[in-house]
Amino acid sequence: MKARYRVVVAGMGKRGAHHATAFHANPRFEVVGLADPEPSRLAEAAKYGSPRTGADPAALARELAPDIFCFCTPPTIRFDLVKAGVDCGASLVAFEKPLAMSSKEGMRIRDLLAARGVKAVVSHQHRYGEHYRAVARIASGGSLGRINTVYGTATGWMLHMASHLIDYMRWFNGGTEALWVMAQAAGRGKLADLHSSPDYIAGFIQFANGVHGVLECGAGAPDVPESEAWWRKCRIGAQGTDGFAEVLTGGGWRAVTKTGSSSGPGNMSYDHDMPPYIQEMADWLDDETRVHSCGFESAYKGHEILMALARSAALGGQTALPLSSGMEEIGLLKEKLPESKVLLAMSENAKEYSA
Repeated sequence: MKARYRVVVAGMGKRGAHHATAFHANPRFEVVGLADPEPSRLAEAAKYGSPRTGADPAALARELAPDIFCFCTPPTIRFDLVKAGVDCGASLVAFEKPLAMSSKEGMRIRDLLAARGVKAVVSHQHRYGEHYRAVARIASGGSLGRINTVYGTATGWMLHMASHLIDYMRWFNGGTEALWVMAQAAGRGKLADLHSSPDYIAGFIQFANGVHGVLECGAGAPDVPESEAWWRKCRIGAQGTDGFAEVLTGGGWRAVTKTGSSSGPGNMSYDHDMPPYIQEMADWLDDETRVHSCGFESAYKGHEILMALARSAALGGQTALPLSSGMEEIGLLKEKLPESKVLLAMSENAKEYSA
């Protein structure tokens, strides 16, 4: 019988509950601990088995020594909780996007995990959506001809959505390395948000295989009217010499190739996406060669692209990849960005942006 892996989940808000539920439903895992500073969020801990509870995730993890330390917290808490997972002896640390709030913090996390030999995954769980997988199959199958462009748009702001967009753009381009980026940004309204971001950022990514990436994120990005909720207004796709294929987070997929047009269903669904995301953690711990689809190495490359875009928007010009040194890109944007009256008006009038 294969090992049953012990899990501590820290942060029992909406996403933490999704994780705890999926871990508890999978017989390969045992939820042994739940942590949250808000006692009311721990009141129903018994639904996940018989976990210990506490307000301090690091202390609980040290006490229970889990195989997996999973945390679902605001993005302002990253390095310290990754360190808590490493220090408690966990074999794998799982956490939410964005990977970090800066390239400097991302490099610290990367170096800590590498030094201690700890696996990590970042929750780009839409990879399991049937509509996302349909586009990935089409993009890799040759029916688009030579792919020249991958693209992603979202009306949500950068640190909420761009990590997802970039991860799937990289996926649709076969995980090819990026060489450089260039971007501009505008608007200070969302810099005060926990997911601190410019109101709008737009940029280009040059990949080593010649494919060009185009990203728009925030109040100035194109609407996706097929989706009602702002967090589902995402469009990610690939265009080639013989056609295109794209996924809408809240509205299925569609494609046009030399053989005609096609489309299919699909929608953002935690019930659908979380079980395979969780199962792959057991698969990777069982077998080193079965690297998780949302493994840290791939997520980190996307994070570098994101921070390079933010750096370019703050400092101007191209930013080469991989990054050779860390910076505090959000701090740079706070220093450099002027207010945008146009974007301010857009954000005040767009219900999906202020929801």
